[in-house]
Amino acid sequence: MGQDGIRRRSCSSNPSREKRRRRSVRPAIRRHTKGIRLAGWILKSERQIELIREAGRIVAECLRIAGDMCNPGVATRAIDRAVEKHILNRGGRPAFKGYRMSGKEPFPASICASANDIVVHGIPNDEPLIEGDILSVDVGVVREGVYGDAAWTFPVGRVSPETRRLLDAGEDALKAGVAAIRPNGFLHEISEAIQKTAESRGYSVVREFVGHGIGLNLHEEPQVPNYVSIQDRLPGRRFILKPGLVLAIEPMLNAGGYEVSSRISEWPVRTKDGSLSVHFEHTVAVLKDGAQIMSLP
Repeated sequence: MGQDGIRRRSCSSNPSREKRRRRSVRPAIRRHTKGIRLAGWILKSERQIELIREAGRIVAECLRIAGDMCNPGVATRAIDRAVEKHILNRGGRPAFKGYRMSGKEPFPASICASANDIVVHGIPNDEPLIEGDILSVDVGVVREGVYGDAAWTFPVGRVSPETRRLLDAGEDALKAGVAAIRPNGFLHEISEAIQKTAESRGYSVVREFVGHGIGLNLHEEPQVPNYVSIQDRLPGRRFILKPGLVLAIEPMLNAGGYEVSSRISEWPVRTKDGSLSVHFEHTVAVLKDGAQIMSLP
């Protein structure tokens, strides 16, 4: 789930974010009762990362269940019920159910089920899926006080070659973003890898919703956009990835333009031009010897 559903403007028009970046150039580290806090970023201990891995494993199992159910005639509400049952049976709790955002009713389901032109935050319903649809399923799990989060976009039956190319590009953009993570590397390198992969295939990346830190909370600093601006490359604006940081990397690619639209009182976010959108996400930990995906079976 994109960070709090908060729409991210360009870096140049977000002065509060710029101040945070300036402070993070030479951050002071102080002890925190829940890990080490680094200029607003919480670095997790080895034990916390182990627990996040367990939560991520449950998320991956849920996505496998959802993928197996993505067939013509199946309603997304049925997928939601199956996923919630699995989470509870594994000793976890759905992280999205009851999630609150200003101006909206609490999120009513355990998964986000976003079909076709819905980018994120789709609500499961009783409408059956149709051959040729695509469905993005986003799952969050909290277990033993830590969170895991991942998403995948599934084809429903046979899809067109154009739709298949979009799906492949989204998955490749996620792989590129994860591959760009390295200890003491830069945050903007993740964004750059995602954007280059998407745009080289002729697709746009959503700018108003972003990835995020995760672990002790569902949404933590830093924000992880899927695009990079010129300002992000400036020396004073480069965030360094430290071991212990855990991120939710989540490219959102549109077949058309990157603009999205939504109503303040409603959850679903759609592409503004009605084009298809895909969403792929993994929870990833930055370790001393590289990056490790937490949301795998």
